[in-house]
Amino acid sequence: MFKNTLILMIIFLLSACSHEQKEELDGKKLIEEKCSSCHNLDLPPKTFADEVAPPIMAVSFHIVGFMQTADESMRIPKAVAFVKDYVINPSAKKSFCDKKSLQEYGVMPSQKGKVSEEELDAIAKYMFKHFTQKNLNDAQKAINTFNKMPKGEQLARKNSCLSCHKIKRDTVGPSLQSIALKYKDTQVKIENAIKNGSKQKWKSSRGTIMPPFKKLSKEDIQTLSEWILSLK
Repeated sequence: MFKNTLILMIIFLLSACSHEQKEELDGKKLIEEKCSSCHNLDLPPKTFADEVAPPIMAVSFHIVGFMQTADESMRIPKAVAFVKDYVINPSAKKSFCDKKSLQEYGVMPSQKGKVSEEELDAIAKYMFKHFTQKNLNDAQKAINTFNKMPKGEQLARKNSCLSCHKIKRDTVGPSLQSIALKYKDTQVKIENAIKNGSKQKWKSSRGTIMPPFKKLSKEDIQTLSEWILSLK
């Protein structure tokens, strides 16, 4: 009986260790930790005059676009394999960068000892899944939509106002339309609530406290308040 129990315990421990070893790494977290000090991770990317490496989006597009393969289904696996090799053993000969970019940025220094093969695998898979033409188009579309919004709505979205206040529906806080109707003749009350916070003013909020937004400028608070009043 003891022997059988011992065998079962050993099998359980080995199984647990195997599961732990196969646990999937977080590619998003790793690319932020290991790559963001040199590569811009924004989508669309930001570029700077003193940047030391190209944006990750450009890296992803170049590798996928220039990867040669007769079997299209192997494009991403080959791209992942390329990243795992290049990051540890970089060279101008292997690089997909054009000559001008190589002259500007230089060859990437080897990251041997700074990142493991398993981490590189997770980073590359995330990179080629996230930094795609479709995601770039979607991000650009969202930016264009945001830029067309009234300034007040832009401020509301930037400062997460719509996380608690929907435009037409009460949620954590009262709807913006309800606020506009209640304070339609007293904009200063809306401005004070934004600047100093508010509590126990709305039964629908069930005691939820609105925090103050003291970092907003007087002009931004006025613009935001005017936009809220326009919703009535």
